[in-house]
Amino acid sequence: MSHNFSFYSLIVSAILFVILVFMNFFGYWTADRFQQILYFICMVSVVFGAGIETGKKLKNRS
Repeated sequence: MSHNFSFYSLIVSAILFVILVFMNFFGYWTADRFQQILYFICMVSVVFGAGIETGKKLKNRS
């Protein structure tokens, strides 16, 4: 149960970081340069982690 929760929370956080970065890109909110870089790095790392976990799940399923 907790493995599924951690997987789904990783997916949700990846989606939220992508939305946050693109909202900044399109100008819905503004941030200073350091925050923009920090959010972008967090987005890349979380999306990469979600991809790794998805790959593990798909590999275990087959």
